[in-house]
Amino acid sequence: MPQPPSRTRFYLDKRNKKIMGVCSGIADYTGFDVTLVRVFMVAALFMSSFAILPVYFITGWIADDKPRELRDDDREEQRFWQGVRKSPARSARDIRSRMRDIDRRIADIESYVTTENRSLAREIEQLR
Repeated sequence: MPQPPSRTRFYLDKRNKKIMGVCSGIADYTGFDVTLVRVFMVAALFMSSFAILPVYFITGWIADDKPRELRDDDREEQRFWQGVRKSPARSARDIRSRMRDIDRRIADIESYVTTENRSLAREIEQLR
C-alpha cells in the first residue's frame, strides 16, 4: 500500500509554474510570495555566474510534483503546514495549548450542565 503524501515534504508546484515549478514549489514550501522567490532566483543566477542553473534543473527533474490531494488545501491549512515545517516543536506547543483551551471550555460546559441549576431545569421543563 503506498504511503500517503507528506505535507512537510518539498514538491514542485507545476500548476503555478513558469519553467519547471521549482520557484513556485519553494514559495509553497516556505510561505514566501512566489514573485519574491523568482526575483531571488534570478539574482542568485547572476551572482553565482549561472552556477546555480544546474541545481535548478536537477531539482526540477528529481523532485516530485505536488500530489493532487494536497493541491486544494485552503489558505489557513497551508499556513499551518508551513509553520510545522519551520518549527515542529512550536506547532506542537500551539496545538497542545489549543487542546487545553478546548478541554477547559468543555469542562466548564459539563460543570454547568451537571450541577444542580434550578434556572436550567426550569428552562428545560418549559421546552417540554
